Amino acid sequence: MSTHRALLLGATGLIGQHLLQRLLTDPHWSEVQVITRRPIATEHEKLHKIVLPLTQMASRPELFAVDTVFCCLGTTLRAAGSRAAFRQVDFDFCVQAAELARAQGVNHFLLVSAVNARATSPVFYSRVKGEAEAAIVSLDFPSLSIVQPSLLLGQRDTRRPGEQVAGLLFQAVRPLAGWSNASWLPVEAAQVADAMAVAGRAPQPGTRRLRYRDLKTLAARIDEQPRKPV
Repeated sequence: MSTHRALLLGATGLIGQHLLQRLLTDPHWSEVQVITRRPIATEHEKLHKIVLPLTQMASRPELFAVDTVFCCLGTTLRAAGSRAAFRQVDFDFCVQAAELARAQGVNHFLLVSAVNARATSPVFYSRVKGEAEAAIVSLDFPSLSIVQPSLLLGQRDTRRPGEQVAGLLFQAVRPLAGWSNASWLPVEAAQVADAMAVAGRAPQPGTRRLRYRDLKTLAARIDEQPRKPV
């Protein structure tokens, strides 16, 4: 019987919603904890739901005493409303979660970042993502997986006109892009979640960055895992 425990942050987001279902149906995980700022309707015998503002994570360090942490936290400048609010989610909360996890002896930390993340980028979004990556890499986890998708495709709870237009354009040229594994190609959020679920089961020493080609390869292995209905 498996005794592997996971903590998922960002379970209400586009990737997190899919990933939660994958973790719950995977017998590899005996316990799945989620920290959310608002209640979620999902119920499962191995799901433990903690409603807690992310600003209060440090008050509950014991929640990070698990084997693996999946961090799917992220927002947009438009949704956040300001650069400061964006940075709080995509840098402060992600790095603090990693610090809490490292202090509790977590073996494997998985972070959703972005394909264009670069700490020296002149683009604010990319720079914050890159700075978060660098800060978490410096914590020296036994295993760190940094997931770097490009544009995410999928049904969102809120409208993002720019991403919708980009998604439609990609659908139009998809036949021409099918031969390519370029890192900039859009990817389905469900496919990213599948890749993270597979990667989470098999930590590798050191830091690895997973882009389009890697995500496709890992996601294709999702059906190799035995599943149980939610």
